[in-house]
Amino acid sequence: MRTVAFILFLAIISSCKQEKKIAEGPSQMEEVMAIHDEVMPKMGTLSKLVAELKEKVDSTDTGKEYEMAMKDLQEANKSMMDWMMGFGNRFDSDEILEGKELSPEKQVWLNEEEEKVKEVAKKINTSIAKAEVLIKE
Repeated sequence: MRTVAFILFLAIISSCKQEKKIAEGPSQMEEVMAIHDEVMPKMGTLSKLVAELKEKVDSTDTGKEYEMAMKDLQEANKSMMDWMMGFGNRFDSDEILEGKELSPEKQVWLNEEEEKVKEVAKKINTSIAKAEVLIKE
């Protein structure tokens, strides 16, 4: 239940857009959220591909390739869910949505979260690309 509430919270966050001053570029928080917003819509694709691959898994070498691709997709999905949970535990809505100034400790955390979300995005994009190639073969 807590995960569902958190996912809804992030969906609301990603749909809310702050008014930006033209002279300023996006903040680091906005950049982190932009990476999240770029890959979050691909979560449905992950689920669809898992379902397609699951039907093709068997004991043959090709079936094992499908299984590995399916596991990569599942791992990418889990990494996104874990990242969102950890991110939500570290930052409050004012920091995420309103640009509230971060403490020095939270700035270090944001640096860490930026690297983590980049890795999550890479996992998602790579696992989708691999699965799509396998399914087309």
